Amino acid sequence: MDSSSLRERQKERRRARIYGVAIELFKQGGFQTTTATDIARASNVSRGTFFNYYPYKEAVLLDYGSEVMERLRDHAESRLAQGTPPLGVLYEIWDRLAEENARERDLFPPLAYEVMNPNPERARTAYQALPLSKVIELILRPLHQSGQMRTDLSLQRISNLIADTYLMVALRWSAYGTERPLQEEMRLALNLLLEGAVRREPVRT
Repeated sequence: MDSSSLRERQKERRRARIYGVAIELFKQGGFQTTTATDIARASNVSRGTFFNYYPYKEAVLLDYGSEVMERLRDHAESRLAQGTPPLGVLYEIWDRLAEENARERDLFPPLAYEVMNPNPERARTAYQALPLSKVIELILRPLHQSGQMRTDLSLQRISNLIADTYLMVALRWSAYGTERPLQEEMRLALNLLLEGAVRREPVRT
C-alpha cells in the first residue's frame, strides 16, 4: 500500500471516529449544548482537526441524515424489485422515516433547519445530503410512467412537494409535539396529499 492510500484510510478512520463520538454526544447531552470543543476532546483530536473534517457542527448531522436516506433508498429499491405496489412502498418509507425521527427526536430539528439555512451554500449542501425527494421520485416513477398520476405537474415537482410536507410536519412535531404519534401525523399528511382536502361530490348524470 502506498503512502497516499494509507493517509486516506487514516483520514477515513479519523472522520468515522469523530462522527461516531459526535452523534453519541448529541444523543447524551443534546445537540445545542454539545460544542465542537466537546467533540474534539472526546475524539482525541484538536478543535482545528474537527473543523478540517466538519466545517460546522451541523455538518455532522448531514452525515447522519445521509445514512438514513441511503437506507431508505435501498429499502425502496428492494421492495419495488419484489413487486410491492409503489404506494405501498411509499407508506413503508414514510413509516420508517417517522420511526427514525421519533427515536432521534432531538436530532431532527437542527437537521431540518439546516435545509432551510439562510446561507444558500449550506442549504444546498443539506439538500444534497438529504435527497428525500429523490427517494420519493424513485418510488413514484412506475405510477408516473403508467399514466396513473396527474400530468400537469412533473414527477420531480410532485416528489419535492411530498418531501417538503414531510419536512414541515416532522419539524413541527419534533419541536412542539402533538397528542398523536409522529407516524400517525405523517400518514394523515400523506393521505391528504394523495387524496386531496376538498370533498368531491359525485357527478350527477
